[in-house]
Amino acid sequence: MLIGKTVVLGVTGSIAAWQTPEIIGRLRDLMLNVYCIMTKSATEFITPLTLQVSSQNPVAVDMFERRKEWNIAHIALADIADLFLIAPATANTIAKIANGIGDDLLSTTVLATESPVVIAPAMNPNMYSNQITQLNIEKLKERGFHFIDPEYGKTACGTEGVGRLARISVIINKVMNLLETQDKKEKKE
Repeated sequence: MLIGKTVVLGVTGSIAAWQTPEIIGRLRDLMLNVYCIMTKSATEFITPLTLQVSSQNPVAVDMFERRKEWNIAHIALADIADLFLIAPATANTIAKIANGIGDDLLSTTVLATESPVVIAPAMNPNMYSNQITQLNIEKLKERGFHFIDPEYGKTACGTEGVGRLARISVIINKVMNLLETQDKKEKKE
């Protein structure tokens, strides 16, 4: 049963961050707990307060912020995650994770988690198709990270191509399928 499972949602500095409250709402409708980690650049697009109200949980941004809810934030959040979702994910965050760089709360938490990680890229089409971005994505796929491909369409910068955040229904379906698969594995053990 998936009720009460925890999704840690990473939000990065993409204009697609405006869709995050809907993602949170859909996850909560499925009776999942949602905790959010935002990069500092994500806070330029949407506020932590908006995600706190949507998730009904504190939102973490600063790696060194002291909170009574958890001891060392990146370890505590990594430990409670049944699944880690990064939506939207920028090329920068994907590159950090692919190369083991933990220089903010989101990247360090991903490095510390043992839960499945799902990444939903959202960026300019040229950035997405860039050979370096594609190599980073392949590198992560080889290491067991799951990806939800972005969609074709007009992006915020006016460019048309593949780079738009996947539809929320696609993201939610992927999360649910992975949680159900994980739940079945746990029951067999």
